[in-house]
Amino acid sequence: MSFYSRVAAAGALLGSCSRHWAVVWVLLIFISFSARAAHSADAAEPIASSASASAPVIVIGFVGGFVRHDDLRHSEVQLAQKLQATHPEHLRVAMFQNWHRKAAHQTILQWLDTGQDGHLTDEEKRGAHIILFGHSWGGAAVISLARELQQEKIPVLLTIQVDSIAKPGHDDRVVPANVAYAVNFYQTRGLLHGRPRITAADPAQPRILGDFFQDYNKPPAECSQYPWLTRHLFPGHTAIECDPQVWSQIEDLIDNYSSAEQRASDLRSGELPSERTSGLHHQSAQIPSADGKELQPTIN
Repeated sequence: MSFYSRVAAAGALLGSCSRHWAVVWVLLIFISFSARAAHSADAAEPIASSASASAPVIVIGFVGGFVRHDDLRHSEVQLAQKLQATHPEHLRVAMFQNWHRKAAHQTILQWLDTGQDGHLTDEEKRGAHIILFGHSWGGAAVISLARELQQEKIPVLLTIQVDSIAKPGHDDRVVPANVAYAVNFYQTRGLLHGRPRITAADPAQPRILGDFFQDYNKPPAECSQYPWLTRHLFPGHTAIECDPQVWSQIEDLIDNYSSAEQRASDLRSGELPSERTSGLHHQSAQIPSADGKELQPTIN
């Protein structure tokens, strides 16, 4: 059995035995040991774009589980590479494992430091245009990183969570007030499924674009590249990750909001982080699907 499949099987057992603490601790030790093995095998550096120092929009993605940041079987990695290829002058893009949040944080600080003096000025912070996206544990890492940036008074333009699952002791439900816009995609089939609703820490900010439910009677054909056990233990969780329609919508979101932010930044000067989205209010809270129809957010 492959490493990915062993971790998937352990995750399934963990969910079904959550009230039996002896079993839980054994499984946590197993997963912790497996994670160390994954750490030693994975590269510490992200895949990053070669955009110029003046590139205004930073896009950071997180993979889920123990997936490598450069594993091209996964849609989020494919999206990052596509964004790099199609917007080399417009975006700075990097992918990270979800447990490399500190490295992602440092990368953002380095890219924002246009003065290259190791210190961010208030102007450099106000000029930040950051988009964060991730799947599963990567979705939860998005919110954790946004909170860390909030502590440094760095605004985030957009967060995108895909079937977000929080690790014990973490909260991926409440989006911090330094985020301008947030969107959530989720499904409910199988042993693993994402958070169905996200909320704003401050009712005035961010603007929640919606919680978009995906249902899969049959997994997309692209899922065939995933391990058999993973596809059958976590059918919905795997399906939403390899669903090309979902990731096409995410690509459109990143393209539309980053382009609008770039245009708005030409007109903006000296605004507070909470005022940064004034040039984006024309954006619709409805997300167009690949077939031209509009997806409606779930009403719980």
